[in-house]
Amino acid sequence: MIRHLVMWQLAESAEGKSKQENAQIVKESLESLAGKIDGLLSIEVGVNHPETPASNYDVVLNCTLASVEALNAYQVHPLHVAAATYIKKVVTARVCVDYQIQ
Repeated sequence: MIRHLVMWQLAESAEGKSKQENAQIVKESLESLAGKIDGLLSIEVGVNHPETPASNYDVVLNCTLASVEALNAYQVHPLHVAAATYIKKVVTARVCVDYQIQ
């Protein structure tokens, strides 16, 4: 299994919405993928607490996929691509780690 972790910093405003509104859109769009993509075993999206340091990232994705092949298929799945297209419009920075789990 593969753990796929991604964190994003969001623009203060983008696509006519505030950072908080976009964080919620990102969360909902990614969590809507649950049960719709083969090999995506679990997905959780967290939004940073507003009373924490401004240097923190704003949104984190934590998902588990069945294999590297499932991760690769997830990346190009039309539902994921649709979510990622919006996310790319509202982020200023992204970090990612994919690692093997038991």
